[in-house]
Amino acid sequence: MTRRCRGCGNSELTIVLDLGTVPAADHFPPHDSPVDPAETGHPLRMDQCVACGLAQLADDDTVTAEPRGIEPQALRDQAAAAVRLVHAAGLLHGSTVTEFGSPHGGTWLPLLTEHGFTERTEGAAEVVLDCFGIMHEPDQRAAFTARAAATAPDGVLLVQYHSLAAILGQGQWNALRHGHFAYYSLATLRTLLRAAGMSVVTAWEFELYGGTVLLAARHGEHAPDPAVERVSATEAEVLGGSARALQQVVDKHVHALREWLETAAAQGTLVYAYGAASRAVALLSMAGARRSLLAGVADASPAKQGRRMPGTDVPIISPAELVAADPGAVLLTLPDLLTEVRARLPELEGRWFVDDPAGPTAR
Repeated sequence: MTRRCRGCGNSELTIVLDLGTVPAADHFPPHDSPVDPAETGHPLRMDQCVACGLAQLADDDTVTAEPRGIEPQALRDQAAAAVRLVHAAGLLHGSTVTEFGSPHGGTWLPLLTEHGFTERTEGAAEVVLDCFGIMHEPDQRAAFTARAAATAPDGVLLVQYHSLAAILGQGQWNALRHGHFAYYSLATLRTLLRAAGMSVVTAWEFELYGGTVLLAARHGEHAPDPAVERVSATEAEVLGGSARALQQVVDKHVHALREWLETAAAQGTLVYAYGAASRAVALLSMAGARRSLLAGVADASPAKQGRRMPGTDVPIISPAELVAADPGAVLLTLPDLLTEVRARLPELEGRWFVDDPAGPTAR
């Protein structure tokens, strides 16, 4: 059967990134369960539509079962900053709000409540929120139609996304994961929103995840402000190159991590990691991580503790167990957590190494 773009329905798709078969990014088995070779048998590939430019998950044979994580402080801080900017721009009109949530948790509703809004679960609302939620929808065209329908005629739709330009420009190949069906540029989002009868009026950029954008859209045709054109131009500079270059980063990243782990083991350094994130699943599995190289991965989510990283025998432990283990080095799988974990785990100062495609970097 011919595959079609999840956003516009076009049948002409090109391969951006193909990781072969890897573990499901959202299934963390019990720590004492044997590692089944079938765990690493799930295809993972990113395609891009020639017509609308949407980068997308090719197929997904997994069943979403990710234990809910703890929302990072960096994400909460960015949400608060974003709402302040939207309010300052005069876009928080009305009194009702609807939120399309993300399976990773987190909500902006309390922030809107502070501005006098009440949640509406049926009908259209004057403010509609989507923070990293829409990327989890397999049918992108239907997802944008639903969000447009949930927005009142004079309302505003706020969509936050991890920029495809940041993913490509910074070699963030492990942003590709099961359950994440779409990866956006502002140009593509304008196309998809236009098909749903909306237009982007402004946008804001944030450093979260190496490059995050919040856009505001309204029904009908509206002229974009200079911020939209600025973000579009910045993204276009990166996206103008070959997206296939992302494929070349994979082997280098996997090799660099494997070499770092093996060198540490040869030197007798006890290594742990922090952050049992879905983006770390393919990386650790492909790098051949095992307990002799990586003694454990700490995570603040009680739902993940007592499990193991998919495709490996590496257990997931609590932050308290990490401190008690007194590791010589700690690999941080999510760079955005650095400020937070340093503050919460001062005992580990001087032992943090941030994961990077060029190899772990001491911080």
